[in-house]
Amino acid sequence: MKFTLSWLKSHLDTDSSVDEICETLTDLGLEVESIENPAAKLSDFVIGRVTHAEKHPDADKLKVCTVDAGYGPTQIICGAPNAREGITVVVAKPGTYIPGLDITISVGKIRGIESFGMMASERELEISEEHDGIIELPAGEIGQSFADYLAEYEPARIDPVIEIAITPNRPDALGVRGVARDLAARGLGTMKSCDVDSVPASFANPISVTIDDDTLAQAPVLYGRLIKGVKNSPSPDWLQRQLRAIGLRPISFLVDVTNWFTYDLNRPLHVFDADKISGNTLRLHRAEGTETLIGLDDRNYILPKGATVISDVEGPESIGGVMGGLRTGCTMDTVNVFVESAYFDPIRTAYTGRALKINSDARYRFERGIDPAFTPEGLEHAVRMIIDHAGGKASEVVQAGQIPDTSRAYKLDTERCSSLVGMDISANTQRLTLTSLGFIMVGDMANVPSWRPDVQGSADLVEEVARIASLTKLRGVPMPRAGVPVPVLTPMQKRLAIARRTTATLGYNECVTYSFIDQAAAELFGGGSNATKLANPISSEMSHMRPALLPNLLQAAARNQARGMTNLALFEAGDAFHGGEPGEQHTLVTGILVGKTGPKDVHGVSRNVDIYDAKADAEAILSAMGAPKKVQILRGAGDVWHPGRHGMICLGPKKILGVFGEIHPKILTALDVKGPVVAFVLYPSDVPIPKNQVVNRGAANLPDLQAVERDFAFVMDTTVDALTAVNAAAGADKELIEDVRVFDEFIGGSLGEGKKSLAMTVRLQPSSITLKDANIEVVSAKIIDKVTKATGGTLRG
Repeated sequence: MKFTLSWLKSHLDTDSSVDEICETLTDLGLEVESIENPAAKLSDFVIGRVTHAEKHPDADKLKVCTVDAGYGPTQIICGAPNAREGITVVVAKPGTYIPGLDITISVGKIRGIESFGMMASERELEISEEHDGIIELPAGEIGQSFADYLAEYEPARIDPVIEIAITPNRPDALGVRGVARDLAARGLGTMKSCDVDSVPASFANPISVTIDDDTLAQAPVLYGRLIKGVKNSPSPDWLQRQLRAIGLRPISFLVDVTNWFTYDLNRPLHVFDADKISGNTLRLHRAEGTETLIGLDDRNYILPKGATVISDVEGPESIGGVMGGLRTGCTMDTVNVFVESAYFDPIRTAYTGRALKINSDARYRFERGIDPAFTPEGLEHAVRMIIDHAGGKASEVVQAGQIPDTSRAYKLDTERCSSLVGMDISANTQRLTLTSLGFIMVGDMANVPSWRPDVQGSADLVEEVARIASLTKLRGVPMPRAGVPVPVLTPMQKRLAIARRTTATLGYNECVTYSFIDQAAAELFGGGSNATKLANPISSEMSHMRPALLPNLLQAAARNQARGMTNLALFEAGDAFHGGEPGEQHTLVTGILVGKTGPKDVHGVSRNVDIYDAKADAEAILSAMGAPKKVQILRGAGDVWHPGRHGMICLGPKKILGVFGEIHPKILTALDVKGPVVAFVLYPSDVPIPKNQVVNRGAANLPDLQAVERDFAFVMDTTVDALTAVNAAAGADKELIEDVRVFDEFIGGSLGEGKKSLAMTVRLQPSSITLKDANIEVVSAKIIDKVTKATGGTLRG
């Protein structure tokens, strides 16, 4: 459904902007799909004045013009018959897109003389079909934007076009007046009167209309008036502009009137050339299935059985509710017209339209259900417009059938608004809302207007009230606990369940092992003391409480390796013990990777697992448990880990979330595990619990400023860890530095014995201002200072 802003304002007295109107329409359920601003495509055109014009030396119909468009005299070759000195024109400079020609103008030679632009006609700018000559303006300043000129002198030519999506249950919004009614109910203006001064009858109507008894259910009523002595011609400019704006092609005034009322008042109409109606009689009947009709689209249709047909004595003239026939269609020679306004059953119209594969504006509206009570009034509106613009005399109204009775009323229970939609709206406001939408309130009973077939119960009344009040005002309210069990899982239990599910998703097999291990294994991991010794162990191999989960998993790996299973991914989530008293335990999530990443294959993608596999899995599990994204990687996790191949995931020096890396070879030897083995140990209880607990994931916070990357290379001793340099660089400016990555390491060579070059990329992500060279230099100096102090190295020249 399309309409222009000025068209809307012909029904709605409002000062609201296009943006306000569109935002409100979407909120009301009439979703705005697009907004076309004709001024945008005219913004590059400027007003100029022809200061000199002379005949082209090599062409009789071309003129060489000198035009002043505000940027100096410009030579333009023009073939328009009205191009002459002294006129004010619309100029397109080279590089301007011409919408009517679908080209971008450029400097060119015409018969040997260069032309630096063009002077445009109205059709080339798509503001009308006029193309007999270039535009001549009565006013306008040289160099002024043509769009600004139109906004000042002819605003209707740059009227914004709004397109909305209409749901099947809202046929009332298929007319501009229906859209205006919703906006007025919301408070964006007041409705203008739509009363019509009926044209008095000048003579009896000689055309009779009948409806067969078996057709009354699908065509219950038809009104018509004969108008004699009309003068058909092109429609007025305002009417043509409105039709073009919504994508319709103006044909002639008599045809355009019916199209205009279809969109303006949601009232499809049809005009017959009365002189072509044989026998001065029209009959509405059901098709037998053999009749044929050439439609207004010049296509031949075989009418499906049961379709509603309007026929004269010669045969079918029109397909009721779908399309008129070509035989009785109006032309420029038409002088007598029969104007028809009828109501057709939505279901029958839909069946007919689908069978014939005709998608017309009339069918689109009739099959959704138009206002049957407006049938005679719609006829009077059309007759008045035709008489006022095309002249003629009108006959008496002929009527066949009766308007279907759609009257119904439902009780408005003002208390249900709170229970049904969760909004507290006063009873008086609810009544005023329904009244503004056309409902007639009689006590607590709301009489539904005939244009609202979608309202079928008291709940629909509440929906209308809530829709006008705006459903955006709804606020979430927790459900009462009555009948809903209180959560039984603690946050730590939920977190452990998430960790189990995530680790399993990553391809690990879960192990469930005893909480007891032998003393020798316990001592390898810092346990084995008397505090954790069992008083009555099951066996000598289960004498102590486990200090960690790693020894159990490593022993499981050894047993699997002994049976030929060399590629392993095992994990366990459970408690480890650092004392023998209640509460002297801590929850861990531990996983190990042994062997290769997969079986051998022809592509050679299988490789040995490394610490980066463990690091990636540890970070994924921590993220699933809600750990912060920004962490530090530090060393010093203990003797269990390889001294140069592990890292601690920390929020600070004392807040450790987990450890990943390669298990120390001495541990593997003691437990008879063939290595290497990489592992991770996570501490769920140390992951901070978010202050604001939300069920849904929050909106993505995407930066809107350009990030900057800078590369640095430092020369340092080979004994210095790369991690030391990375942490130092990351700590130079914690708010600005988003990431630090090592991309190259070079040892020896020209650097000398015991030296290496470490190259890294630092990514700077601003959040408030765009970085300038001075800002980047300050941060770079901090990075160099931090890294050189931490590593004892120097910036490589």
